Amino acid sequence: MNSLERHDLPLSKIPKRWYNVLPDLPRAPDDYLDPATREPVGQDFMERLLPKALIAQELSPERWIGIPEEVRAAYGLWRPTPLFRAHALERHLDTPAEIYFKYEGASPSGSHKLNSALAQAYYAKLEGIDRLVTDTGAGQWGSALSMACSLFGVKALVYMVRASFEGKPYRRDFMETFGQRVLPSPGPHTAYGRSLLEKTPGHPGSEATAVTEALETVRLNPGDRFSMGAFANHVLLHQTVVGLETREQLEDLGKQPDFLVASVGCGSNMGGFAFPFVGDKLAGADIGILAAEPAACPTLTSGEYRYDFADGSGLGPMARTYTLGHEFVPPPIHSGGLRYHGAAPLVGLARHEGILDSRAYAQKEVFEAGSLFARLHGLLPAPETAHAIRATMELAEECRRTRRRAVIVFCYSGHGLLDLGAYGSFNAGEMADAEPYECGLAAGDPALAGLGGR
Repeated sequence: MNSLERHDLPLSKIPKRWYNVLPDLPRAPDDYLDPATREPVGQDFMERLLPKALIAQELSPERWIGIPEEVRAAYGLWRPTPLFRAHALERHLDTPAEIYFKYEGASPSGSHKLNSALAQAYYAKLEGIDRLVTDTGAGQWGSALSMACSLFGVKALVYMVRASFEGKPYRRDFMETFGQRVLPSPGPHTAYGRSLLEKTPGHPGSEATAVTEALETVRLNPGDRFSMGAFANHVLLHQTVVGLETREQLEDLGKQPDFLVASVGCGSNMGGFAFPFVGDKLAGADIGILAAEPAACPTLTSGEYRYDFADGSGLGPMARTYTLGHEFVPPPIHSGGLRYHGAAPLVGLARHEGILDSRAYAQKEVFEAGSLFARLHGLLPAPETAHAIRATMELAEECRRTRRRAVIVFCYSGHGLLDLGAYGSFNAGEMADAEPYECGLAAGDPALAGLGGR
């Protein structure tokens, strides 16, 4: 690990434990299933996929899990992150609501993703794993893992969704600057990638295609393990430092949230931000939790709650959650981090149990919200973050109409300084709304319909 030490804020301000929401949910999530046998996955299956420490966290019944001091020290590079009040946005909207945002764009990689990347790289180093292989959509997760692996002396291989690989070159440059390898997905380096390009030479890729290529690579290389930037329970666990800090900061202000808002592609920033408040909500606190999605890929808003593959070809474990179908390839919108067909199982379960709601937004209205926020506050949000801003504005406008004095808090999951090409397209009037997802799931394996659960 590097030798930098921060002196302006004590480590005591950084949480010492991650919060595990599983014990507080109305019921446990359904088992992961082996894609070959359709039975619950075994230990051997999981150990070939993930570091052992992460498997233990994935299944842990403990409410609190200690953060290793090496990881906390790394968090000290930028944590705790600030909680700001958006006075200018409140005035612009003429709303009686108070709007706050948790600013995760301060991390060295530019987003919340580093919270889990550092933990995963640490455990990989501890277990002597040669290389972590992963997927990335917009490049925020790939950037975070590349940096974290570099700090802990672990190799990383990143399969980057081709639409982002070509459209967001600076993300790729960032990863390669940390000495890691970045490949387009689909690409010629795997059998699955070659098969997709043979059928569709200009295939834009998706998170699901990149996951399949990463899993194929892990299977072929015994020293590799898979690294997830979202989806898994352990990833959302690591992200709870965001919500835990937010709780303490709001308490210091004497505030209780009426609404918590976060964008959702798979659910890492939503889970990390909102789950520390779930116990309060289930105990009777009137807290609305809202997931903001792209209209082109509205998993929680329009998907079905059922078993599906986590990747495009069915190499990885199956999970029961909201899905648009694992063969669905979303349009290549600029919010690359939100182009995933399924939700994290814990986020899907929370949606299914009525703990959170979702709304979907078109691309141009999202960029309008992001651009407005930048002009008002001087902070340029990532396109993914701009979804949360759009949803927050809608809630604030509803408060204006009903004269409700609510406290709205949203997760500013990352900055948009490496997304200027997308903002340039919007500013030039060249951006078009992608066709909205139409109900009627993408074709999939008919056998999945027979997999039930509670």
